[in-house]
Amino acid sequence: MANKLAITLTRSVIGRLEDQRVTVRTLGLRKLNQTVVQDDNPAIRGMINKVAHLVTVKEQ
Repeated sequence: MANKLAITLTRSVIGRLEDQRVTVRTLGLRKLNQTVVQDDNPAIRGMINKVAHLVTVKEQ
C-alpha cells in the first residue's frame, strides 16, 4: 500500500444520507472537485469505502 492517498470529491453530497455527508466532511472535503491528501491507514480506507460512489482515489 502507498503511504498517501489523494482523495477527490467527484459527486455532490446533496440528497445523500447525513452519515455520508459527515464522512465526506471528516475526510476534509468541502467543495466539488476538491482534492485532499490523507495518510493511507485502515480508518481512512473505511471512510473511502463508505463514500466510494462520491469520491475518486489515487495512490501517491
